[in-house]
Amino acid sequence: MPLTPSFPATLITRDGVRIDAAHTPPGGGGGDLGIVLAHGFTGSLRERTTRRIAHVLSAFGGVVALDFRGHGGSGGESTVGDLEIHDLDAAVRHARAIGYTRVVTVGFSMGGAVALRHAGLLKGVDGVVAVSAPARWYYRGTRPMRQVHWAIERPAGRLAARLGKGTRISRKPWDPVPPAPYEAAAHIAPAPLLVVHGDADAFFPLDHAHQIHDSARDPKELWVEPGYGHAETAATPALIRRIGRWAAMV
Repeated sequence: MPLTPSFPATLITRDGVRIDAAHTPPGGGGGDLGIVLAHGFTGSLRERTTRRIAHVLSAFGGVVALDFRGHGGSGGESTVGDLEIHDLDAAVRHARAIGYTRVVTVGFSMGGAVALRHAGLLKGVDGVVAVSAPARWYYRGTRPMRQVHWAIERPAGRLAARLGKGTRISRKPWDPVPPAPYEAAAHIAPAPLLVVHGDADAFFPLDHAHQIHDSARDPKELWVEPGYGHAETAATPALIRRIGRWAAMV
């Protein structure tokens, strides 16, 4: 099945970083709903998994997907969830500028952490969906996350990320350490929050989802998905349609 066509856009963040984005118009109802789609670490709006998710979500509203700084066609360097809130904010502001009166962010993994932090710290959205998101920083309790930290913290790891995935990671450590996603979740209300996590996630165990959900105030929901792995690559069309229906009800 061909994917819904999208139209490129170039955004500028409040701190001056050029962000590559794409707008997929709504394919059905929900003409007033804009869904801002935020990929995971080393991802891109051009990856087929992200494009497939945008295609499915476009049945419920228009979709604005972006490449975070240091990823894909965007400028700058990745700060792995800190300054990326400005990238997401630029995409949210763009969605409103092109006519969407309701805007819901849908983030996967790192993108989920950014969506939580954006909604809690900068506000400006009508709903938030965090899929496979970490609750806290510096988690090394699984082998995949130890590999991620190697890519972030070691020169050889940053080189491998640049050459293998085109991801440019900042060498500067966080100073100060930004508020964790679960801390930001406490400030999202009155916007509704949906936390989605798989019980087969190899990166972040379920306690991350529970910590985010427990920290948030109502309205909030937690979906624990049996057999679901991690982020975009494991997301089925059926799950994305359920997320789209939730966003359409916001």
